Amino acid sequence: MKYGIVAFPSKKVQDFANSYRKRYDPHYSLITPHMTIKGVFEADENEIKIIAEKVENVLKKHTPFSLNTSKVSSFAPVTNALYLNINPTEELVSLHDDLNSIEYNDVESYTFVPHITIAQKLSATEHDDIYPQLKMIGVDFEEMIDRLHLLYQLEDGSWTVYETFRLAGDE
Repeated sequence: MKYGIVAFPSKKVQDFANSYRKRYDPHYSLITPHMTIKGVFEADENEIKIIAEKVENVLKKHTPFSLNTSKVSSFAPVTNALYLNINPTEELVSLHDDLNSIEYNDVESYTFVPHITIAQKLSATEHDDIYPQLKMIGVDFEEMIDRLHLLYQLEDGSWTVYETFRLAGDE
């Protein structure tokens, strides 16, 4: 089964992202707007229980972090995807690194770029048409994230929560 670890932003940020995702993201109906902290990995029922324990132990050492968006950016020319850029704070990068130190059945293939996708799988023309417009809008959101979610993918391709973890910071 496929799993991943994400942070869900507030409803306000989700509503903003969804205002674009409805039209420009074919995965709109499969997953809520999110920031991926640990990308997709495979695990069976026994493995995921062990991984979930390790995730919980890592998160006990981390405090809530600030999620700050600053602008709309693009992954072009690698892929025609647009996203809300999230400022990579020291706390967020450390959290990502610690979660990725856990042994998973995967190989991390991308550099960590904290973001919330708002458009993907665009044609080159569509990308070149909407990206300049979106770059000009203000995307200033700031909020605290105090929990992460271990998700799994259902047979229909949608994602749902397996377990939620609070960022405790050794309370």
